[in-house]
Amino acid sequence: MSKVAIVLLVILAILIVALVVLYFLGRKAQKRQEEQQAQIDAMKQTVSMLIIDKKRMKLKDAGLPQAVLAQTPKLLRGSKLPIVKAKVGPQIMSLVCEEKIFDSVPVKKEVKAVVSGIYITDVKGLHGKPVVAPQKKKGFFKRALEKAQEKAGAKPIK
Repeated sequence: MSKVAIVLLVILAILIVALVVLYFLGRKAQKRQEEQQAQIDAMKQTVSMLIIDKKRMKLKDAGLPQAVLAQTPKLLRGSKLPIVKAKVGPQIMSLVCEEKIFDSVPVKKEVKAVVSGIYITDVKGLHGKPVVAPQKKKGFFKRALEKAQEKAGAKPIK
């Protein structure tokens, strides 16, 4: 066999081994995530709270309890998380929000939130209605482009 064929076979073997390892690591991570989701579902409570502020902050700057910082891996301490500062009862707390609902959390409004420890999993309006995410404002150039397209009779681009 030529040297090129041997090199290609070695590279192919390394790729196959890497794919098998990634498959088993992915299954293990999926099982761990399902267990964590089951724990979150078991601990969840509906709480009425006043949302004061929301930001994406580093975990160490968020004002979370020291026990939370001690339990997180060192690589995640520097990453930015969606943090919501809310008044729950008489005390003000910093809570971690789920990424998919972070944009729909209203600021300076009272809401009913499903909370599991310090983790917000769902937000509803005060009367049980789902909270709708506010529409982002369009910039000057996008508005001008839409007006120009409307005058020309073309379909506006979104």
